[in-house]
Amino acid sequence: MTRLFLDGIYERPEATRDVWATTVRRLTADPLTNCPVDYTAAALRLYSAQSCGKCVPCRIGLARMAQILEDILDGVGTQEDLDLLKRTAQTVWDTADCAIGYGAARIALESIRAYGDDYQAHLTEDRCLGAFRSVPCKTHCPAHIDIPGYIALVKAGRHADAVRVVRNNNPFPSVCAYICEHPCEAACRRGMVDAPLNIRGIKLSAVANVGEVPVPDTLPATGKRIAVVGGGPSGLTAAYYLTLMGHAVTVFEKNPTLGGMLRYGIPRYRLPEENLDYDINAILTTGVEVKFGVEVGKDIAIEELATGYDSVYVAIGAQSWKLIRIPGEDAPNAYPAVDFLHAVESGGAPEVAGKDVVVVGGGNVAMDACRTALRLGAASVKCVYRRRRDDMTALPAEVEAAAEEGTDMITLQAPVRLEIEGDKTILVTLPQIPGPYVDGRPKPVASKAPEQRFVCDVLISAVGQDIVTGPFEEFGMKAARGRFVFDETGEASGYENVYVGGDCATGPSTVIRAIEAGKVVAANIDKKLGFHHKVEEEIDIPVATFENVGSCGRVNISERPASERAKDFLGTEIFLTGEETQTEATRCLRCDHFGYGAFREGRSLKW
Repeated sequence: MTRLFLDGIYERPEATRDVWATTVRRLTADPLTNCPVDYTAAALRLYSAQSCGKCVPCRIGLARMAQILEDILDGVGTQEDLDLLKRTAQTVWDTADCAIGYGAARIALESIRAYGDDYQAHLTEDRCLGAFRSVPCKTHCPAHIDIPGYIALVKAGRHADAVRVVRNNNPFPSVCAYICEHPCEAACRRGMVDAPLNIRGIKLSAVANVGEVPVPDTLPATGKRIAVVGGGPSGLTAAYYLTLMGHAVTVFEKNPTLGGMLRYGIPRYRLPEENLDYDINAILTTGVEVKFGVEVGKDIAIEELATGYDSVYVAIGAQSWKLIRIPGEDAPNAYPAVDFLHAVESGGAPEVAGKDVVVVGGGNVAMDACRTALRLGAASVKCVYRRRRDDMTALPAEVEAAAEEGTDMITLQAPVRLEIEGDKTILVTLPQIPGPYVDGRPKPVASKAPEQRFVCDVLISAVGQDIVTGPFEEFGMKAARGRFVFDETGEASGYENVYVGGDCATGPSTVIRAIEAGKVVAANIDKKLGFHHKVEEEIDIPVATFENVGSCGRVNISERPASERAKDFLGTEIFLTGEETQTEATRCLRCDHFGYGAFREGRSLKW
């Protein structure tokens, strides 16, 4: 009998997994410093090796495409080669039998489309453009905050200066410490070593250990008057920077308090009121004037603002809602999530204590509605979503937290109609199965399984938000697909002094994106008015030292026990201790001084 030897069988697969895990970490942490042509060539080599060989387009076409790219990279490629590459990729896309082939061809076509200038540079100059920014965390932050700078300040114990550095590009340091989706962490080069820095956790420690930090002095008055429509994150950001520049800014807000969706859409357990007020009060100390209870288009015409002010910034957010578009959704105990969350903050929430609640949707707003209903005493909460749990658009941490607190996740169920039986509402759904991939997610397809029925006392729909553009369109502003039309500076189409930004321009997005829009538009308004003000407060950043930062695990933010936190609206997160903050801050590689930062961009002090 032949002997079987187990020794060594598992070594090679483990080694392969380690190689792949390291490669994935590197590409995830530092994608923007790779030449896109070189990266596409390497990817096609990989995809070619993965081909099953069944069909000619995949088996031969991918290898041929990779060879053309190698010729271009070696400096011997021609325009004819690039044209051949496009034709070959299109042929593979059209004729390959499966996604191993046509998926690879799609990536090649997208690379050529997105990085055409780089391909031409290789053809004509035999070089990369090298146009990528070099400090990944700062590049991937929509507001482009000097992240290595404020981390170094936190490490040095200078928390007030850390807040000042954040405010140079974002007047909401406290808010973003709690709720920012931290895209910077996904690009942190520390991930190439072990794991990305807990950047949000470090910022949270900074704002938790500092008192009032005065804002910079305003520049001399310019005599220019600017109206801002909407007191949410984008409008207040623009008001902050424009006021620092010396312009007189008036914010028109229809609600009795400022904050927009920060106050009326995000529950207090995620964003404590005192932290929201901390940032708003700092913004108001610059001298911003606010007129509450004024709805533009109803209480005052947009024409009056456009003629009475030198410039107008419309940042009304997305405070309306999308319909599920099913029969019966106008039932008396069915509420849009936006209205439900607004009512909770305003003190007029519908009664859900002891009742069964069903929430329809899979985004962050749906998770907020689920977790809020539980805190209001709901007997049960079910979240019904038409896709898989992995396809939910909510942050994974939010989905996990909602489930931990008692939300039942009911997935692959598409709403069909609402039925009323006495004082009960019944959500009827049609079971789904995952279908073809569209925009990175499998599209749900109706299955042959029978309809499902979910009985509830209260139904909350969280399937999307809308922008109320009607009054502004009557004024002549253009809108398409539910959002305003604008140019690259934020100026509304057809107007010289009216700008738009935030959710009403891009569609519902993140808070940091809204802040980015407010900052960009403020700079563009200032320039259009004939100025070019600089409002950064220069802070002395600690010098980077040549420390050998060895491998070290990441310190994560923890939360209060689910059974405890689900009973109140107190903050759920437990801050990093001083020791943990120091550990995380020490892990920073200081990319602003070493590596690409030293040779290319480094720290940019002005915007």
